[in-house]
Amino acid sequence: MRIRSTTVLGIRHNGEVALGADGQATMDKHVAKSNVRKVRKLHDGKVVTGFAGSTADAFMLLDKFEEKLSGYNGQLRRAAIELAKEWRKDQYLRKLEAMMVVCDKDELLIIAGTGDVLEPDNDVAAIGSGSMYAQAAALALKKHAPHLSARQMVEEALHIAADICIYTNHNLMIEQPV
Repeated sequence: MRIRSTTVLGIRHNGEVALGADGQATMDKHVAKSNVRKVRKLHDGKVVTGFAGSTADAFMLLDKFEEKLSGYNGQLRRAAIELAKEWRKDQYLRKLEAMMVVCDKDELLIIAGTGDVLEPDNDVAAIGSGSMYAQAAALALKKHAPHLSARQMVEEALHIAADICIYTNHNLMIEQPV
């Protein structure tokens, strides 16, 4: 049995970026842990990452991304592209089942094992089991509640996803790059 399932959401709004995730880890049909920390600050807090998928695989990718980030002086896009290239080409990494959302003050990206580095439409990036619920809520908030901050939007959208998705809980962690 694998530990998996989560919801990760990043939003850029009014010059601000926030990235959050719920805390639930699911093993088959059971909650294995309810307060997993799936959001991390890197590069002296200038970069925030969130991951979904197999936990061990995600930690491996997080380490690799941190290496790339250090190697490219904190250039988020360049580090993301280099990680995606290595992930796609390396026989071992290619088998990893995880995705990442990464952001700094200026950019918000999704990194996938297919070699993709995606800049999301509408400045909303969502991955994981509850991603479509969180994304829909975030898009509605951006359109109909533009007075909210990016952090407030992430929090509210993740709570909406947790109300709908059985693999998402209300134990949220939200971070913002410095």
